[in-house]
Amino acid sequence: MTMSKLDLSSTWRLLSADGAYVTEIAIPGDVHTALRRAGIISDPYVGRNEDQVQWVAEWEWMIERQFVIDDPDGSWYLDITYLDTVAVVFINDVSVLSADNCFRRYRPDVSAALQAGDNTIRIHFHSSIAAGEERQARQPFYIPYHPGNSPIPNGNMLRKPQCHFGWDWNIAVAPLGLYGEISLNRLETARIEHVVTSQRQVDGKVELHVALTLYAVDPGVVPVHFDLDGERVRLDCGIAAGETTIHHVFEIAEPRLWWPAGSGEQNLYRLTVEIPEDQVTRQIGLRTVELITDPDEAGSRFAFRINGREIFCRGANWIPADALFSLTSPEKTQDLLQSAVDANMNMIRVWGGGFYEADWFYDLCDRLGLMVWQDFQFACNLYPSTPDFLDDVAEEVDYQVRRLVSHPSIVLWCGDNELVGALTWFKESIENRDRYLVSYDRLNRTIEQALKAAAPEAIWWPSSPASGYLDYGDAWHADGSGDMHYWSVWHENKSFDNYRSVRPRFCSEFGFQSYTSLPVIQTYAEPKDLNIASPVMEHHQKNAGGNERIAATMFRYFRFPKDCANFVYLSQVQQALAIRTAVDYWRSLKPHCMGTLYWQLNDTWPVASWSSLDYGGGWKVLHYVARRFFQPVAVAAIPSDDGSDIRVSLVNDTIEDVTVTINLSTVSLDGTRTPLTSVDALCSPDAAVTAVTLSAADLTPDAILFWSFTATNGMGGGGHYVHGTYKALDLAPPGLEVFMSPAGDGAINLLVQASGLALFVMVESDTPGRYSDNAFDLAAGESRRITFTPSEPSAASPVFRIYDLYSCQSAD
Repeated sequence: MTMSKLDLSSTWRLLSADGAYVTEIAIPGDVHTALRRAGIISDPYVGRNEDQVQWVAEWEWMIERQFVIDDPDGSWYLDITYLDTVAVVFINDVSVLSADNCFRRYRPDVSAALQAGDNTIRIHFHSSIAAGEERQARQPFYIPYHPGNSPIPNGNMLRKPQCHFGWDWNIAVAPLGLYGEISLNRLETARIEHVVTSQRQVDGKVELHVALTLYAVDPGVVPVHFDLDGERVRLDCGIAAGETTIHHVFEIAEPRLWWPAGSGEQNLYRLTVEIPEDQVTRQIGLRTVELITDPDEAGSRFAFRINGREIFCRGANWIPADALFSLTSPEKTQDLLQSAVDANMNMIRVWGGGFYEADWFYDLCDRLGLMVWQDFQFACNLYPSTPDFLDDVAEEVDYQVRRLVSHPSIVLWCGDNELVGALTWFKESIENRDRYLVSYDRLNRTIEQALKAAAPEAIWWPSSPASGYLDYGDAWHADGSGDMHYWSVWHENKSFDNYRSVRPRFCSEFGFQSYTSLPVIQTYAEPKDLNIASPVMEHHQKNAGGNERIAATMFRYFRFPKDCANFVYLSQVQQALAIRTAVDYWRSLKPHCMGTLYWQLNDTWPVASWSSLDYGGGWKVLHYVARRFFQPVAVAAIPSDDGSDIRVSLVNDTIEDVTVTINLSTVSLDGTRTPLTSVDALCSPDAAVTAVTLSAADLTPDAILFWSFTATNGMGGGGHYVHGTYKALDLAPPGLEVFMSPAGDGAINLLVQASGLALFVMVESDTPGRYSDNAFDLAAGESRRITFTPSEPSAASPVFRIYDLYSCQSAD
């Protein structure tokens, strides 16, 4: 049998271009991780080792391996994806590809370079730093980049993840490598270039239109099989040299629809397209998507309608799962995405400074019911608009859209992240706005036209944030239309109440920082470094002024914590309070506001950031609190502008009426609970109502408002509200006790009891794992049963630490 495909992913030889270093590298993989595993560099995530590895990105590197071809005759091509980034590929010292776009698929013909028997493939990686500088010098005018985000300059010249050059949450090492497929293929008759689907819903039936694009060197006849969940059709198709597109339509009389998480089932179909030499499988979900931007009295709406029903989007922003590719895995990513769903999220935004993720990533989102807001990969810089750059972008967009558009989870394609705002950030664009605005518009229009050519029915949004199509206004503070990024609370150090000064139609970015959890800090910091102002801790804070802002906020709301561990804990508590303040209010505005996506879900390395999940996937305080404030039926206490009244808001994101019983009480500072009132409130589907309004005068300075609720659909929960600041409360010792017992399969049951008032009770383990509940409140005499499930089996028993607000601030 003649070989038709040779998978070249394996262990390759890695060497510096000058031969000074030689080791092995796993492909797919990145150079930095290979060097660390070989002991050539230290772990860049530990201490301040990042500074010691900067030379790696400045050097040129090569990877190579041998392979055997018995019969090299015929037409052969390489198939390469995620080649990062400026690289030349050689086979037997013959150059077969010059690549400079990490986001494109390359399929060069290599027939003339092959020989019978032993062959050598070598990839020569040029320094991204040198390439960026050289390309900047060739621009007709200077193209600014954001030095605060990108301490490694000129990353905007290259089509690779922009956060590789640093970000205000990322390490700056400009990694390089090959992260996708690399294989050698014989082209007999034809190969599959694209499989793109679209849908038509008519009279309760669905037509699934499949467009198959084949590539051939010579004309011929190819048998094509289309299979949708066992419905198999064969077509014998005549094809021309070059590309030929073949269409087929499946009619589905009784479609099983795909719904976002919490709104219905994630029904999926399996589509397989097969020719003798190639096969592609797609995961198909039948659904309709609309972006509603109708004018109204406030400006214009911004809401997603799925299968005819408007869905409030609850979620967060996604950044790459790791700063270094080799440290990622589908299993780690699945854990992160599952955590999003477990916190009642139904949408993530794949932010524009990272990757177009792998196919399996979107397969996971399909299965989990996570809608995806997909940015094109441009963020926070200005970019070239020369013809060669725009042609390359058009190729990138065409490939990525055709690859991904069939996923039911992807509901929006957005042109970029904050490029309109970036026009106001640089001296050059401020002084010559017209030049840079025209340049931006050329790029943005190129992306839009390429999207529409590849997928005419895809939903396009020009930028995030944006007030509308061809609207270049201030979408950070103007809240009448479009999507909004609201950063005044963090970047301008405004109070949490300031979140209630805006009424976004859809807030796609807002956030507040905290420190990563103490067990994570201990992976990069020695005991002597456990001080927020230590050089190591400051090195793991990439946002200028971030530590000062965290501390200043503590002075505003809390008594200062007694040590580093409690400083970390309290930073997470105030982060959760900030985001809860925003989400509670904006959800109460429904349907004026129809989406809140906080910044950010995950971390790329262990760092102080805006994430709700630690590096490694552990849940911070925010994530446990998000599970409550994102619950489809939720209750929140919202003060009036003047603070005289407290509105108890009830939100219902489900499709049925719910009646909710809300029990309100006050809890004194010694933990005594006094019933205040009980109300039954009805909320219609997809709505928000005020259940009851209380006078702030009913709350004494030494009492806190508590509530619990139960809904007729089985949902329930509770919370508390402090009218004022936590630092004004003279809290008493909570008398916390923890009792442990085995729960089976390595899990541990914990019973947490309080003899006084305990706020924000947080249990932490020295080993990774998940708690069934955490960051909860207890009044005197109350208890909470929770279960800790370790991430991995361990012979050693975990050591638990318990935090609460009183103990955090008291030296007792």
